[in-house]
Amino acid sequence: LKWLLSWFQIDADDGAKTQLYVATSNDVVDNDWHGQYFVPIATLSETNKAALNPDVAKDLWDPSTLHAFSADELAAVRAEFPSLSIPNQTIFMDNAGGSQVLKRVADRVYEYMTTTSVQLGASYGTSVTAQSRVVQARESIATLINATRSEEVVMGGSTTGLMFLIIQAILPTIEPGDEIIVTDTDHEANVGAWRRLAKAGAVIKTWHVNPLSLLLDLADLTALLATCSRPKWVAMTHASNVLGTVNPVAAVAKLVHAAGARLSVDAVAYAPHRLVDVQASGADLYVFSFYKVFGPHYAVLWGRYDLLVSLPSLNHHFIAADNLPYKLQPGHVNFELSYGCQGLVDYLVHMGGSVFGCDGSPRQLMQHAFRRFEQHENVLTELVLAFLRAKRPLVRIIGLPTLQSEANGTVYHRVATVSFVVQGKQSPDIVRRMDAFNVGIRHGDFYAVQLIDVLGLRAYGGVVRVSLAHYNSVDEVQTMLGHLDATLA
Repeated sequence: LKWLLSWFQIDADDGAKTQLYVATSNDVVDNDWHGQYFVPIATLSETNKAALNPDVAKDLWDPSTLHAFSADELAAVRAEFPSLSIPNQTIFMDNAGGSQVLKRVADRVYEYMTTTSVQLGASYGTSVTAQSRVVQARESIATLINATRSEEVVMGGSTTGLMFLIIQAILPTIEPGDEIIVTDTDHEANVGAWRRLAKAGAVIKTWHVNPLSLLLDLADLTALLATCSRPKWVAMTHASNVLGTVNPVAAVAKLVHAAGARLSVDAVAYAPHRLVDVQASGADLYVFSFYKVFGPHYAVLWGRYDLLVSLPSLNHHFIAADNLPYKLQPGHVNFELSYGCQGLVDYLVHMGGSVFGCDGSPRQLMQHAFRRFEQHENVLTELVLAFLRAKRPLVRIIGLPTLQSEANGTVYHRVATVSFVVQGKQSPDIVRRMDAFNVGIRHGDFYAVQLIDVLGLRAYGGVVRVSLAHYNSVDEVQTMLGHLDATLA
């Protein structure tokens, strides 16, 4: 019992007085633990107490769907990233912190800066060309995210910057008593920005992660919305940058809109692994960073046209209220980085057609490319998960231990971001030992501060995170796991 209590950071004296939920036989599928099943009941909200039942997340994953890249496909992918061809290069497995950059992106940035580095809006030829490039890039990004019009595409330096920017526009629309729901699984860029609306009198409520399944349960959101008399916004992540779980945002959007509120989605940890579709998401705001998606340090925020038009301008007083997206881009966009982002679209279209052999529109080719990326990443992710599952109970996977699970009728998937902690070891020590093998993984809270605190993982120095991308190879993963095995011995 003392070992169990220490594993979950419960003081022995307190633990003796604390009721614990212990897994039943129904909590185990094929003798395999799913999620975190020992939790101090006293620390849970009433909503999460109601969720403590044996019908926990059940594995639905079919291993026959795994399909790694062929040697030719992998070579074609890796040839697009110059950093991957450097001799004795780091094995990049900190991709959730920042991906490698496509040559097509870097070439476009270089081309813009060396041939059209002028102010937009003039009548001379080079300025006209520069203007055309920036407009073309925005239209290309609109296609990438499936926006209905390019005016809905707001661009800026980072997701954090864009979120704080849009909150400044939303602030005048908030009245005392309006209710904002955030989650405790999000990156602080999303949570912190929305919490600032409290200074206008907004009431901030939290949709808590389910302590058993480590999922954002729709039943919990339904119950929370039922407590709201004036729900205004719900803010959530499409995929957690720690848990790796893909949240059912379309289903969330239906619940949120039925309650009369709007939905804002942070997709930073989702966009590198799945093709963004803002229409299918049902969201009202949707944001992610290109430097996590093989591009430059830049970001995009999409919003529904009627919503963006209704917001006050953040630009000069003479910029019209319907001048989108300019009224939400004070100082304008970064021209060369905007143009560079088009290289990502070029890459996806090329991969979907020339490499993976699909026909269709640019959007269809991008869809096909991401389907192959997902299939390949699933192979890599399952290799990591299988290794970690075999190490339990020494190792605790923070998130779904399999590729796909179901809870209360909702199917949840995961992306190739895997976090874990190790009993009796500090996460920083594990990562530093892996540094010696030239393997780039990372430890910490990754700015998902509330999640790490809620799960009691601060005592481990945060989690160890292995975050993969489609350009990683099976050989790289096997090499990393060999070194990790030695490190944990």
